[in-house]
Amino acid sequence: MTASIAMAGTPLRSGKVRDLFPIDGGRLALVASDRISAFDVVLPTEISDKGKVLTALSRYWFAETASIIPNHLLGTDPGEIPATRVLPALGDLLRGRVLICRTALVLPVEIVVRGYLAGSGWKEYQASGTVCGVPLPSRLRDGDRLPEPILTPATKAEAGHHDENIDFERMVVEIAPFAGGDPRALAERVRDIALSLYELGARRCEAAGILLADTKFEMGLVDGELILIDEVMTPDSSRFWDASRWQPGGPQASYDKQFVRDWLERQPWDKTAPGPELPLDVVDGTRARYVEAFERITNASFERYLQEDVIAP
Repeated sequence: MTASIAMAGTPLRSGKVRDLFPIDGGRLALVASDRISAFDVVLPTEISDKGKVLTALSRYWFAETASIIPNHLLGTDPGEIPATRVLPALGDLLRGRVLICRTALVLPVEIVVRGYLAGSGWKEYQASGTVCGVPLPSRLRDGDRLPEPILTPATKAEAGHHDENIDFERMVVEIAPFAGGDPRALAERVRDIALSLYELGARRCEAAGILLADTKFEMGLVDGELILIDEVMTPDSSRFWDASRWQPGGPQASYDKQFVRDWLERQPWDKTAPGPELPLDVVDGTRARYVEAFERITNASFERYLQEDVIAP
């Protein structure tokens, strides 16, 4: 799929999962591939329809969160991309996996909110009793619900490098060049919006029997206004746990790429590129988990999305 998309031109930026193409009118086409990354390495095996799950769920959340913060989404029709008029087959490849977006000045931090203790947060807590400088109660277990959701930002690493968890004060420094003279005020607004987004998402997910353990947001600035960009509360950017099977004290049953991470942890791999090929059962199991997350959260049919490019039962 990625090779076919490349016929549309050279990406402005190619990330671990998404490719960003400039199009007319100063707009951008954000294309979600079927690539999957783990431990900051893009793996050699793709997950069928993964990019369409991420796009569909992001479209859902952009609509649901618009009252909290505006976003970069302008449309989803591949016909708006000039290259599809020259190569009509390209439109079929893009359908369901492209977002037409306005440009933004992207903040250089991962805006992570945690409602539960897991992953790198659990590792840091074991060593220091804190996560990103936020002190937490003693004797918490892996998978425990936190007293309240917390902001735990991180730096953005290039492919092949690891993101670094940072505290709020470091985030203020990182976004200072974008703040127009008051970086703390901007950082506080980012924090407050991110917590509101998480709280809305956690409520919606819990109603669907899913716990939103943590999630990562991306934000940017358009004419000095904060907007939400990239992807929103997807299985790639979040930990989705099965609420009915939640049991603190160890790994949780999930609807995200933890299934891939767990398999990788059992392999003789040093977490450097290119990573091992994924076996068929891991590929199929990952796809099934992503699709189930989409369908449970949105109450929509993924098969219908594939056929009609609509989010509906």
